[in-house]
Amino acid sequence: MHTILLQSSGSALPINLIFMAALLGVMYFFFIRPQAKKQKEQISFEEGLKKGDRVVTGSGIIGTITKMDEKTVTLKISEKAVMDIMRNAISKEMTESFNK
Repeated sequence: MHTILLQSSGSALPINLIFMAALLGVMYFFFIRPQAKKQKEQISFEEGLKKGDRVVTGSGIIGTITKMDEKTVTLKISEKAVMDIMRNAISKEMTESFNK
C-alpha cells in the first residue's frame, strides 16, 4: 500500500487573509456604505422638514405639517383630522416620489 502524504505549504494563510479582506471590502462597499449613506440622507431630510411641507409617512398617510417639536410632527390629514406622528415615520423616498 502506498501512503500519500499531503504537505501544506506556508502560502495558504496569506491567500486566506487576502480572500477574507477582499470579502470584507465587498461587503462594506455593497452593504454597509450604502446603508450608512441612506441613513444620513434620511436624518438630513428629517432635520429639513418645516411647517407647511406636504409629506407621506412610511405607512402611506399623506398630510401637511402643521406643528413640529423635537420628536413629533402634527399632520393635517383633512380639514377636520390631524394626527401626531414620530418624526422618523416620515419617509423620504415616498415623499419625494409623491411630490414629483
